[in-house]
Amino acid sequence: MSAADTAFSRTDSRAADRAPDPYRRNWVWFSFQVVLRLVFTIWLRYRARGTAKVPRAGGALLLINHQSFLDPLLVGLPLSRPVSYLARDSLFAAPVLGWILRNTYVLPIDRDSAGAGSIRIAIDRLRHGFLVGIFPEGTRTRDGSVGEFKPGFVALVRRAKLPVYPIGIAGAFEALPRQIFRLRFARVRVVFGDPFSPDEIERLASRGREAEFVRVVRERIVACQREAEEWRRRE
Repeated sequence: MSAADTAFSRTDSRAADRAPDPYRRNWVWFSFQVVLRLVFTIWLRYRARGTAKVPRAGGALLLINHQSFLDPLLVGLPLSRPVSYLARDSLFAAPVLGWILRNTYVLPIDRDSAGAGSIRIAIDRLRHGFLVGIFPEGTRTRDGSVGEFKPGFVALVRRAKLPVYPIGIAGAFEALPRQIFRLRFARVRVVFGDPFSPDEIERLASRGREAEFVRVVRERIVACQREAEEWRRRE
């Protein structure tokens, strides 16, 4: 093993020692789940399906369409494991919000130098056994549709070499769109899709095929989002 590899391994080991338990929810996460399950079930008629596809152990990457600020809550709500998301570091300075973020597994990233730094942070969490949630659109939708994806997540998939799950959300845009700060009545559905197979990841995430992989990932997430949209409109 080279000196660089040894240093990388030691850094990973130290990061793992500092990281929280990836399988047990802390009291803050669990408390939010209990309260929000009740609130969202009544106010948003919230439902999710496909959660059994998510592994009970081991790291995995969750790729999700981005409809509103509710999205991290909606994806984590039905799971018995916590999910780590990435958020800009400036949010952690807010007194109440910062405390919540620090105690719900959210990882701070510097938006001015995100790139490799945020990828490394996410990989550390994935290798520690966490579910890590990413929104490939990079920002919330303006009209409810799934926007174009930024390719940054491809490097994370390639380096982590762990399962990747597409997830589609429908109804969150109606519940809390941009520039609205009051939760509206809506019907919200979340669909967890089938994971990409290891062969698919190895073939599509290889260098030179990034654009194709981004297209395929977007298609899978759009399919989940459409299924969620049809589900919420039927009921």
